[in-house]
Amino acid sequence: MKIRYKTLLPILALSALFVSCEKDNYAEPKTFLTGNIVYKGESIGVEQDLVRLQLWQPGFGRLAPIDAPIAQDGSYSSLLFDGNYKLTFFRNDGPWKTVIKDAAARDTIFVNLRGDQKVDIEVIPYFMIRNAKFSKEPSRVSSTFDVERIITGADAKDIERVSLFISRTQFVSRANNIGITNMDGANVTGKTNFSLSVNVPTISPAQDFVFTRVGVKVKDVEDMVFSKVEKIQL
Repeated sequence: MKIRYKTLLPILALSALFVSCEKDNYAEPKTFLTGNIVYKGESIGVEQDLVRLQLWQPGFGRLAPIDAPIAQDGSYSSLLFDGNYKLTFFRNDGPWKTVIKDAAARDTIFVNLRGDQKVDIEVIPYFMIRNAKFSKEPSRVSSTFDVERIITGADAKDIERVSLFISRTQFVSRANNIGITNMDGANVTGKTNFSLSVNVPTISPAQDFVFTRVGVKVKDVEDMVFSKVEKIQL
């Protein structure tokens, strides 16, 4: 049987429409997996989106991870389909050591997701920042804070530097700041209490506030641990 070209075109167009409709009718993910990266229930501050979780869903098509960036307050959120997931960190990500549960599972966290769920992930940071307080002086922001060593023994690491940051926005980090003061690790050996100040530069367009927080950089660890962000009225 001979099919004429003009007859074939409408058939192909109709087929493409059905395929498009089928794709559009696929269910969308509707389940939220949320939580915090914590030490003994306390969220650990990091730099926005630089530390990431990987979510794996074994047995669901091609095996590839879903990235879940961690916000600067230590929280994460991912919109997913219901199902079984494995949660892991990128290798050597974060200013902490992960908790090894057993020889088989290692530090993998298994989640049976059926509806919205909150899962906090416990880690062991090298250091924690305690009692951070901030104050305003003329053209300066100052902070006092304590640094608590958490990991001791063979796995302990030294402090490379402690830093005070200020930023125009609520996102405060090494990449996003308008002022920073560092204290080198050579000057912090044995110290637990710190006092730092940073000059506030001319801000354009003008605003009468900044955001600030302090951070600790650990030797041989890329990611810093941070205090909570605080808004300072100038």
